[in-house]
Amino acid sequence: MSVRMVDVGSKEDVVRIAVAEGIIRLRPTTVKAILEGRVEKGDVFTVAKVAAIAAVKKTPELLPLCHNVPITHVDVEFKVLDDSRVAVRTTVKAVAKTGVEMEALVGTSVALLTIWDMVKKYEKDELGQYPETRVELVRVVEKVKGAAAGGPEPRILGR
Repeated sequence: MSVRMVDVGSKEDVVRIAVAEGIIRLRPTTVKAILEGRVEKGDVFTVAKVAAIAAVKKTPELLPLCHNVPITHVDVEFKVLDDSRVAVRTTVKAVAKTGVEMEALVGTSVALLTIWDMVKKYEKDELGQYPETRVELVRVVEKVKGAAAGGPEPRILGR
């Protein structure tokens, strides 16, 4: 079986937008520590946002058959859904021949993993395991192209 990057050369450059979301489950005490700014490593959401933006830009390096797309905008939002769940939404925009779903998924995934990394000290049990911590529901929730890209902004989980 062979592999190849799909030829998108004949496609027209148009505005592309993709939105991906995901959730991380944490202990309620960890969520409270994040909100109160008591995490030893620093501001969790700021670091996760920077990590997500950097990841979006590196997506073609991580996914070997993904096109290098000229990203024009990245937005990363966080929403505390309840005492143990935080949602991440990454919106990626480009003017390109192909979509930016993979970039949005990578950005969301890296933001969620960055949150986990920053709070793992608070999540471990007495055996060093993570019984309550998990990443869930990482998915593309919206994909638009061309004229449709001027429509209303997609909503985050739980809104």
